[in-house]
Amino acid sequence: MNAERTMVKAPWLSSYGEVPAHLEYQDGSLFEAVERCAQEYPDYTAYLFMGRKTSYKLLLREIHLCARALKAIGIRAGDRITVAMPNCPQTVVLFYAINLVGAIANMIHPLSSEKEIEFFLKESGSISAVTLDQFYHKFEAIRHNVELDNIIIASIKDALSPTVRAGYMLTEGRKQKKIPKDAPILRWGEFLRRGLSYHWKYRAQPGADDPAVILYSGGTTGTTKGILLSNRNFNALGAQVIATNPMFRPGDRMLAVMPMFHGFGLGVSIHTMLMSGGCCILVPRFTAESYAKLLVKYRCNLIAGVPTLYEALLRLPKMKNADLSCLKGVYSGGDSLSTELKKRFDRFLFDHSAVVQVREGYGTTECVTASCLTPYHQSREGSIGVSFPDTYYKIVRPGSQEEVPYGQEGEICLSGPTVMLGYLNHPEENAQTLQTHPDGLTWVHPGDLGGMDEDGFAYFRQRLKRMIVTSGYNVYPSQLENVFDAHELVQMSCVIGVPDPLKMQKVKAFLMLKPGVVPSAERKEELMAYARKNIAKYALPYDIEFRTELPKTMVGKVAYRQLEEEELARLAGEEQPAPV
Repeated sequence: MNAERTMVKAPWLSSYGEVPAHLEYQDGSLFEAVERCAQEYPDYTAYLFMGRKTSYKLLLREIHLCARALKAIGIRAGDRITVAMPNCPQTVVLFYAINLVGAIANMIHPLSSEKEIEFFLKESGSISAVTLDQFYHKFEAIRHNVELDNIIIASIKDALSPTVRAGYMLTEGRKQKKIPKDAPILRWGEFLRRGLSYHWKYRAQPGADDPAVILYSGGTTGTTKGILLSNRNFNALGAQVIATNPMFRPGDRMLAVMPMFHGFGLGVSIHTMLMSGGCCILVPRFTAESYAKLLVKYRCNLIAGVPTLYEALLRLPKMKNADLSCLKGVYSGGDSLSTELKKRFDRFLFDHSAVVQVREGYGTTECVTASCLTPYHQSREGSIGVSFPDTYYKIVRPGSQEEVPYGQEGEICLSGPTVMLGYLNHPEENAQTLQTHPDGLTWVHPGDLGGMDEDGFAYFRQRLKRMIVTSGYNVYPSQLENVFDAHELVQMSCVIGVPDPLKMQKVKAFLMLKPGVVPSAERKEELMAYARKNIAKYALPYDIEFRTELPKTMVGKVAYRQLEEEELARLAGEEQPAPV
């Protein structure tokens, strides 16, 4: 590696301050990294959930029991298990138990549609799935299309204290659709009881480079693909995040609002904290109000979120007199942070006694999540920061491996210990995205345009791939268009992102109906109902607009950019004052 390093330019090293240029990384698994931490800080709080504390010592005990339960139902090393869960204790315990037995966690959004869940199960080759009781009916609807040995059903109420549980059952619990008593499922309590009677060997010894997790992204083509990530990928990320935050101390609290099926949430808010002695405040469902309440109540030291989160906090009256002097780090990722929003939120932090400013980063799921971050002691306007230790950035001419001069735009490429093992079942895109350059290193070509100045500060410009980012979630228009085009009433569709002050972008669908089908309010509601069944909630269009024709490019493709420009012009017109 040292010989390789000498061939790669690293102008950012002069901006590191007290952060080391190179780190030593732990060998072994994700679980072993947390186990080492638990042995060092057994009585520290690992996580807080709705007022209930769990120590590292107890977390370790629960992971071992869950691992025994997994073995009791027949899980073997290398098996894939789909986890469709929010940020709650069962998700944390299960994630590390899967790793302990040498299996692979296939992390998916619990609000995914039935068809999406079916795709994730088949794409990963999962043999079992774990979800909450409120999502069971989605799995039952597609069960006949997949091969699952077990569907394990957990419930939020099982992780609550008796007092909080009573309130939960009177409110949220009443809204849930009942599961039939004879449903072919394994409830969480019974699942764990099976672990109590399992007395054989259950601990595997996965290596650092063995696969551990599958997350999902659109890659460079905008088609959803499973990304296979190793133990080393996550453990290296944790070491890098802590190294670039020298103010961190074991016991510091992070508000874990980013979901565990997202690299940002799983890699930074959960694993980095749990392998370093931190405390995760688990947030199962985000609202700006609940986030603000937890931030103030628990005096959180670290918060990470997408720009829409910070925009929402600025609007909350209850934050008016909040004391934020507890904050050591405020991080923004998942989407571009506008210069104006950063200035407004930095001012907000200052006015509320915080001594830190927002630090922007950049990442891609192909490298788990963040791979660069604004240094703790300096920043440059519009920059996404400098690369992590042992992670290298270069800017190349798009479609090539030719590096461009500093200050010139090109494709962002990165290399380092967090680079994925590869895409599942997509060898052609693997070859396109993972390329070995003349320096001998494997570089990720994520399909994003940007630049770098002579001091190594990176700048994100735009995505080469077609994608909508709404509230931090990636939405791929081509996938939504495939859903609409499959409807018997639709001739052609086009999906675009529309600017939104809170979500940054929201989704809108333009539909051309088949000849003879008359547009109407009833047709629109029929298609919206169809969308709700087949599209994840976060990706649903806020509006459907019927068109008799859709604009075309010179080669006959739908000109989605023209529709985007029309929406921008319409929005600009609405913002103009009415004539007197």
